[in-house]
Amino acid sequence: MAGLIPQGFIDDLLGRTDVVEVVGSRLKLKKTGKNYSALCPFHNEKSPSFSVSPDKQFYYCFGCGAGGNAIGFLMDFERLDFPQAVEELARQAGVEVPREERSDRRGGNRPSRQDSPLYPVLENAAAYYRQQLRQHAQRKRAVDYLQQRGLTGQIAKLYDIGFAPPGWNNLMGHLATDNTEEKVLIEAGLVVENPDSGKRYDRFRDRITFPIRDSRGRVIGFGGRVLGDDKPKYLNSPETPVFHKGRELYGLYEARKQNRQLDDILVVEGYMDVIALAQHGVTNAVATLGTATSEEHLKRLFRIVNSVVFCFDGDNAGRQAAWRALQSCLPALEDGRHVRFMFLPEGQDPDSLIRSEGHDAFRARMVQQAQPLTDYLFRHLAEEAPPDSLEGKAHLATLALPLIEQVPGSLLRRLLRQSLEARTGMDLDSLPAASPAEPTSPPPMEPGHDAWDGYEHQYDEMPEWSDQPTATRPSRPQRQPQRQRDTSSVESPVMSATRTLLHHPHLAGLAKQASQLANEDDEEAQLLIALIDTLQKNPQLSTIELLARWHGTALGEQLNRLAEKEWILNIASANLEQQFFDTITTLMARQTDRQIQHLLDKSAITPLTAEEKQQLRELLGRRHTPTAEN
Repeated sequence: MAGLIPQGFIDDLLGRTDVVEVVGSRLKLKKTGKNYSALCPFHNEKSPSFSVSPDKQFYYCFGCGAGGNAIGFLMDFERLDFPQAVEELARQAGVEVPREERSDRRGGNRPSRQDSPLYPVLENAAAYYRQQLRQHAQRKRAVDYLQQRGLTGQIAKLYDIGFAPPGWNNLMGHLATDNTEEKVLIEAGLVVENPDSGKRYDRFRDRITFPIRDSRGRVIGFGGRVLGDDKPKYLNSPETPVFHKGRELYGLYEARKQNRQLDDILVVEGYMDVIALAQHGVTNAVATLGTATSEEHLKRLFRIVNSVVFCFDGDNAGRQAAWRALQSCLPALEDGRHVRFMFLPEGQDPDSLIRSEGHDAFRARMVQQAQPLTDYLFRHLAEEAPPDSLEGKAHLATLALPLIEQVPGSLLRRLLRQSLEARTGMDLDSLPAASPAEPTSPPPMEPGHDAWDGYEHQYDEMPEWSDQPTATRPSRPQRQPQRQRDTSSVESPVMSATRTLLHHPHLAGLAKQASQLANEDDEEAQLLIALIDTLQKNPQLSTIELLARWHGTALGEQLNRLAEKEWILNIASANLEQQFFDTITTLMARQTDRQIQHLLDKSAITPLTAEEKQQLRELLGRRHTPTAEN
């Protein structure tokens, strides 16, 4: 298909793709510490030097220097062109690849990268609901409800709680002026159109509203809690091009915002549970959006933490939900990952319990009463197949083995089999291999509409990827191992600063005057400046998104080489942030000295103007002005 693949779609696709899964489906990976290793497929070797990082979402071979993200791996391993590799990843994710119309290259007009038009509409809706909570004539009903639930104005502001007033077309009348704008509201899930009568009306009416945000903090949908007698009690946005409730988690953005480092994540059942827990200091809670916990949810959580705690009501419905969650967890249980289940007393939910017993007691309950997944697994199965008879033990083994075989972590799977052997007295190794139970399929994923702001720097020009068929594409030469490396060369401070920034993108926001470095003519400095400029315009970019942004360009190759040497960042004696700021200060001083010298040289030939004299005074004063905040 003609046309360019939107950069926003590529970024979003990489954000949903696990490079470990992509590589692991083609190579035999072995867990080594926090990474995975294998024999490199790009050169012949006897001992593994090929490493895959789940944290950084890229691979690197210390033998031949091959490295990159999931797209790069498919290109090299499957001998695919860039569009074909994207198509393959999209196929595995169950989404279609959108295309932008290609402008006339001779005209020099390049299609701009635009976010979905739904994002500003949803953000405007959140602002409207927020305003109604402060100003609407019937706001007191909503405020009284929130205060009754023990919420403060501060926590309501943090989670952007709003109020959809009674009436059929309040929001529609506020945001739409014509039929076209009403259709956008329908597409965003904010307005409903009756298929029979064609009448349109607000989806959320007389409800407390809870904006649902994606990983970048953009509003993608809403939840609404009714204030009157309407049904259902809780209402969610429908599926839209930007909102897919089968993989989104309410409160995840806020949890990451409130916690610089998350050790574990608590999964609860409702919006109010998340907010009430945060009100009392438990800021690591998230909730599914009216759906059962899916394998996609678990994969997303395990990319952030290695420990997940499920919190369910102690009634029958809560236990059924817990068992469904356990079944979703099994295919995601790599060695080193932990899942626990906490069941609350009858009649209690996280909101009511933490209000009654407080933060410390609730935390203590999590530590003392949350059951490991393995304990809950056998306890639940023993209720159906008590192992107090030979028949019961056989039944227990029949139920447990297909579940155990779903666990990908080889060590955990082995320990689960040993535990089952101890409970049944059976030698499972002598039995035929069990057929794995059919796992519950997560809902199909659809393409996101993420895109970056237009960036006009010379490095941001993306290559015009061709759609050349694989059959006519020349074979890639096999990579030659780099057996002898030059260990005598010392990396420049500028390149060290660039690597630090690549792996710690938040530092760009602290380089206050980086724009003054735009005239720096050194190539290494230009690389650092390009990275700072991009991150200051797009502060939410992660390491993998930066690598994907310039994939296939000269800048991308330089960034890949820096990313591959992540181990340098782990040197305990290195004060990386201070080194980064020292480098910025040095570049600033060099730029200032160059400008001063230019003006002094000019003054030797002709008198400076008043503006130039003022500029010279400012430059001389800048020599002692800090350029970044520690």
